[in-house]
Amino acid sequence: MNNRKDLTQGNAFAQIMSFSLTLFCGSIFQQLYSTVDTAVVGRFVGTDQLAAVGATGSLSFFILGFVFGLTGGYSILASHAYGAKDMNRVRKVIGNAIVLSAIIIAVFTPLALVLTRPMLQLMGTPENIMDDAALYISIVFGGYACTMLYNVMASLLRAFGDTRTPLFFLILSSVINIVLDISFVVLLHWGVAGVAVATLIAQFISGSLCVVYAVRKYEVFRLKREDLKPDGKIIKDMLRLGIPMALQSSLTAVGMVVMQASINDFGSNVVASYTAAHKVEALVGMLAMTLGTTTATFVGQNFGAKNYDRMFKGIRINVTLATIYAVASALICFLVGRRILMIFVDASTPGAEEILDAGMTYLKTFAVFLWPYNALMVFRSALQGMGRSIYTMVGGTMECIMRIAVCLTLPAVLGYLGCCLAGPAAWIGAMIPLLIAYFYEKKKLLRNV
Repeated sequence: MNNRKDLTQGNAFAQIMSFSLTLFCGSIFQQLYSTVDTAVVGRFVGTDQLAAVGATGSLSFFILGFVFGLTGGYSILASHAYGAKDMNRVRKVIGNAIVLSAIIIAVFTPLALVLTRPMLQLMGTPENIMDDAALYISIVFGGYACTMLYNVMASLLRAFGDTRTPLFFLILSSVINIVLDISFVVLLHWGVAGVAVATLIAQFISGSLCVVYAVRKYEVFRLKREDLKPDGKIIKDMLRLGIPMALQSSLTAVGMVVMQASINDFGSNVVASYTAAHKVEALVGMLAMTLGTTTATFVGQNFGAKNYDRMFKGIRINVTLATIYAVASALICFLVGRRILMIFVDASTPGAEEILDAGMTYLKTFAVFLWPYNALMVFRSALQGMGRSIYTMVGGTMECIMRIAVCLTLPAVLGYLGCCLAGPAAWIGAMIPLLIAYFYEKKKLLRNV
């Protein structure tokens, strides 16, 4: 059985919908990791512990987002090589991805562990949740190799159209994660440490299964010793594509760290509300993330095949889908947002109403600005798929500036609502330079056809 999908020919709309649907299913189960973690902590441990887990989100994204951005060059190079039907280069990309990943893990894991508590203190994390927050994020960072294993394998498989394999193993590991969450937290009373350990075990299992399956089913993954030999040009290309994406992620994360620090000033109840609302945002935002991944893969393969008309047709389809998804997602937030928030917050808990009200303030603000968020994912991914990831750093810089500017000014005037407006301001700020870059690159490519 061969699940690889050539996206350079055939019905573009049907392929995009099929690819997106599979990715969306995968995204649902991937979100189950953090969603179940948060729900189990909020319902069975307490709101302080819920706030502790949430207080680490921006810090986690700052460290892990940089590394995942850096490794994003793997997928782009692999999709270009697959689109050009150069399987020898695909094999070398995979081999060098393994070498580079090992180096990244060795460097960033101890660095992240050393920075954990100082960063949490710098962010103004409330003292009543500091110990739990530091414990949770230290375990996550310590097991970073488990997280990276699945994400690297999944991105390589998706680069040449195989979305089914990562999805299948993700579903399996999500079930394992739920079982382990309940076992470690509800039965063994390990608290926040239990959900962190459960997630790492589940991710290790899914990543390991991806490796075994890929080696057995795909000849291109059966590497020879020479494939693992560092290739200066390939590594240079990976870093050329990955570093701007990594910096973009880090710049976004810096803005989120400032935003988290601003939210921390309102106390642990508001931190808990942001934690719950942010999980709902992540669930709703899966559609946009799915469109982004679909766009990057579709564009990458067609760019590699020099099939530019088809590439831009696919981007137009994804922009249309982004608009439809924005309307549907906004309705979900307004109509059933509070009910979803109650998954994470026990209504009988002291302060529950304050938490739910603040959570809905965040969700309604997010819902109103969903279109620029969805469109941003499409255009950013399109530029990355073309190998023009330098533009994403420019967009990330604007995103960071806008988020910080809003966090430093509006909360003093609008209170918590001012914090909620930081995200929308960041998305609009990032979208402007990326749109200019996209139309410039489009004009240049079509002129040279």
